[in-house]
Amino acid sequence: MSPEDADAVPDLAAVPDPAVVPDPDAVPDPAHRDDGLDLARALTRATAKSTPAARRKPKRRDRPTRGRVSGAHPDERDPQLLDTTLGRLVDDHGWELDLRVHGVFGRWPELVGAEVAAHCAPESFADGKLLVRTDSTAWATQLKLLAPTVVRRLNEELGHGTVALIEVVGPHLPSWKKGPRSVRDGRGPRDTYG
Repeated sequence: MSPEDADAVPDLAAVPDPAVVPDPDAVPDPAHRDDGLDLARALTRATAKSTPAARRKPKRRDRPTRGRVSGAHPDERDPQLLDTTLGRLVDDHGWELDLRVHGVFGRWPELVGAEVAAHCAPESFADGKLLVRTDSTAWATQLKLLAPTVVRRLNEELGHGTVALIEVVGPHLPSWKKGPRSVRDGRGPRDTYG
């Protein structure tokens, strides 16, 4: 490109933007200096905030001091009683019924009587049904007869309608099945020698 061609190309910085109309009443900025020192200071301030060291500094949040003031009145930051804290935890998670049911399991002898509790024990509770296992079939029959009384007593402790049904099962019977293979409808262990 020759020097004459360079003069023919208009300088884009010198061409005014037609969208920007200069305001005739505008007062020149007194802080602006022609030597560019103000521009250099602005760039230095802007880059100082974006350096890695400046980014690592934790930013302090201006929190209102009203909530942080400690005084004579109790607030949530004070030490709490264990009973209050555990009560709030139980309520938040909905464990109240489960804790009452397991409390009944622990106090079974005093709820049903020592003699009945010596021969049966609660195993599980789900959907209003209490599963009780006895140590003999005779006690299973006896507990089935006592079931309405036991349900009434448990509902007094747990709340009305909590226990709707008591399922009584007999003792665990021994299994004669030995090993992984067995015959369905087989006669079981028999004397095969004679």
